[in-house]
Amino acid sequence: MKLSIEQSSELSRLLADPSRLRLLLLLEIHALSIAELTEITGLAQSRVSTHLSRLKRAGLVQDQRTGGAALYALNDDGGEAAELWRTLRERLDDPQARLDRERAEEVVLSRKSGQTWAESVAGRMELHYSPGRTWEATARALIGLLNLGDVLDLASGDGVLAELLAGHARSVTCVDISAKVLAAGRKRLRAQANVSFCRADMSSLPFADMQFDHVFLMHALSYAQQPTAVMTAAAKMLRPKGRLVLASLNAHRHEVARDAFDHVNLGMSAAHLRKGLEQAGLTVEFCEITSRDPRPPYFEVVTALALRPEN
Repeated sequence: MKLSIEQSSELSRLLADPSRLRLLLLLEIHALSIAELTEITGLAQSRVSTHLSRLKRAGLVQDQRTGGAALYALNDDGGEAAELWRTLRERLDDPQARLDRERAEEVVLSRKSGQTWAESVAGRMELHYSPGRTWEATARALIGLLNLGDVLDLASGDGVLAELLAGHARSVTCVDISAKVLAAGRKRLRAQANVSFCRADMSSLPFADMQFDHVFLMHALSYAQQPTAVMTAAAKMLRPKGRLVLASLNAHRHEVARDAFDHVNLGMSAAHLRKGLEQAGLTVEFCEITSRDPRPPYFEVVTALALRPEN
């Protein structure tokens, strides 16, 4: 069968993704489940699932049910896609692929029947999907423990955080520089009478000092030309014994990622954040790296909690 230019381009794009090539190289040796492929490659389960769906549609991968789980394997009868893959495969020899194969051997050897779902993913549970088990669900459960009073959400975006906080605060004031994202926030939170919106620069706020019990700076500092000025402005908004809650990318060197997301700096280290909060007159209760992305370039997040003293 001859291929059109469009069909050829589509097949080329399909096999131009490094993650999909890693999966094909594994599946030519072993039939593996999504959970096992996630463990071997370190890719997010959602990405593995999406890649397998595309490969299956192209006829390169087939699945079969074994003991209630779907195992995926290479389909040698995949037509034109399989022919192109065989041509490419002849020249493929990659260190990462060799490491993947070694890990696959360990995973296959460790298979045990009769395990519960929790037992099968023990030690790597955060990488795997389970119905209803999400970070959002956990956060919504935990936020119910809080009584936040009056909240200021700086660089609030389209109101995702405000939606989470509104039911546990006397008031939530959303501040963002973009009229478009504020409009999206108003639409999202139109039913929340205790949420208001203000277009302003987060380093020059149009509010009187000491108006809020909590100020949130969640990934806002990546968009600040002068992060210390933003922390100082935020600190002034707090009432005595009020808290600033901050999350920010740790210092990194990935300028491409910065440009892709319109960031204006390359993150801030925990030490730099701590110094800025202290210079703003706050008592730092906590300031540490709290998470690390499981995929390259492995961005880290620094979380900080800081208190405004009574005097």
